[in-house]
Amino acid sequence: MALMTVKFDLKKRVKLAQTVWFMYWFAVMAGILVFSMGLFFKIELRKRSELMDNNESHFLPNLLIFMGLVICCINALGGKICYDSLDPSKFVKWKPVLNGFLTACMVFNALLLLTAFLCFLMRIPLQFTLAEGLRSGMRFYKDTDTPGRCYMKRTIDLMQMEFRCCGTDSFRDWFEIQWVSNRYLDFSAKEVRDRIGSNVDGQYLMDGVPFSCCNPSSPRPCIQGQMTNNTAHYSYDHYTEELNVWRRGCSDALLSYYGGMMNTIGALVILVTLLEVGVTIGLQYVQSSLSSLSNPEDPESESEGWLLEKSVKDTFTDLMSKMKSVGKGGKVEEGGEAPPAAS
Repeated sequence: MALMTVKFDLKKRVKLAQTVWFMYWFAVMAGILVFSMGLFFKIELRKRSELMDNNESHFLPNLLIFMGLVICCINALGGKICYDSLDPSKFVKWKPVLNGFLTACMVFNALLLLTAFLCFLMRIPLQFTLAEGLRSGMRFYKDTDTPGRCYMKRTIDLMQMEFRCCGTDSFRDWFEIQWVSNRYLDFSAKEVRDRIGSNVDGQYLMDGVPFSCCNPSSPRPCIQGQMTNNTAHYSYDHYTEELNVWRRGCSDALLSYYGGMMNTIGALVILVTLLEVGVTIGLQYVQSSLSSLSNPEDPESESEGWLLEKSVKDTFTDLMSKMKSVGKGGKVEEGGEAPPAAS
């Protein structure tokens, strides 16, 4: 017994084909949107690729770009099939491949749903990628004379000002690395020698942060050096006073920015998946209503359309039996006689 049977006459079949055709071209626009979002996401990641620990973060935007292109191609073909279904002479050429096309659409819908879930799940590896990349970038902040690293200072300063953040987890991360280049240190000064000599790695560490960490909204001039020395500044107590540098870490700020973008894209892909399921169901009704005409020579005769030709249980049983027969066909029976040797 067919599942979800609907009776059609010529007028209803034409209206169904036109509606599904319109939905297919709307889905093409949705595919362009998915492609554009993936491209935008990739460009945003490229802007700060120096702060990424690896290239795995580009897997998701590349996947979105690919899926967007496939969405456009599949739905353009589906729209062509629906348009040709209005003319029985044109629709005949599609009948041999239509079942395969519908199966491919169902598989693709499952992959599209998986892509949507990846948009939400990739937030976790992105968090570790940003944390490691930012720590590495901060270590290269001072290397303005080193080829390949000379723009790291500019990149980090612009990032901290744009996202209103400081350090990886907090501003204190700058206390643990040397971020001032040796070319700007006077090694003849006792203070410089003492700071370098007191550190195991021979680095010039200080309780200060770059200027890009300063909060311009603070009424007090920015205190970016000797931040833990209360006597170095008038009327200052770093334990109780609200510091005039950004308190938020850049790892959290970037994760919030990219994570929000990924959540938006994931929700969009879910909506596109629902649209794809709808057009696949519509095309199935178009096919079944045309294949079940009571009088194939009379296009105005009535017909029935269905979602599944059999019940869900029978359809699943048939599918499993076909898969088993394909598996058995690929095996060589054990104990069988070997083919006679060629003379």
